[in-house]
Amino acid sequence: MRATAQFGDEDADHGRGGHRPEASPQAVRSAAILRHLGPRPIVLTGMMGAGKTVMGRRLASHLGLDFVDSDVEIETAAGMAIPDIFARHGESFFRDRENRVVGRLIGGGPRVVATGGGAFIHPATRAAIKSGSLSVWIKADFDVLMRRVRKRSNRPLLRTPDPEGTLKRLMAERYPVYAEADVTVESRDCSHDVMVDALAAAIARRLVP
Repeated sequence: MRATAQFGDEDADHGRGGHRPEASPQAVRSAAILRHLGPRPIVLTGMMGAGKTVMGRRLASHLGLDFVDSDVEIETAAGMAIPDIFARHGESFFRDRENRVVGRLIGGGPRVVATGGGAFIHPATRAAIKSGSLSVWIKADFDVLMRRVRKRSNRPLLRTPDPEGTLKRLMAERYPVYAEADVTVESRDCSHDVMVDALAAAIARRLVP
């Protein structure tokens, strides 16, 4: 422990009227989040189209953490795209591989992890997320989700004659389970910066006394 302070060049600058720039409120908040997060990752969950990947990347940058997408990791490990995994092996096979990948990512220390829409629904995967991470549900209403997923063709669970009905059914089944997450943040049609700030603020309220 330092008992006395040395009067060096930096202190001399202070004596000549210089001063250290104050940290921004966002920087102070980020430091507090990291301090209370400890070795855990932040795991984002929610429906397809909620914005987990986009917000995850930006939140990771905001906090100075690495970002990883579990779906990308699954595709890399399998050597094929997720729709192909569903088509060739079925959903049960995919969920088993997803559980393994998410478990590995949770053990990788503090980072931001975006998960697929069904990951938190799988009991074993949900248990791993709840016990080893700070879980965050990015919640979005039906109109927002439908508008976003219509722009993408790689949603195997929505390849049905009635995608709107399928999405409503999935929301009804999954939202009560997503609600078990540590933090809930509403996904809104606003700028990414505003959304990330709301996400960080909600995490800070949960973690920081």
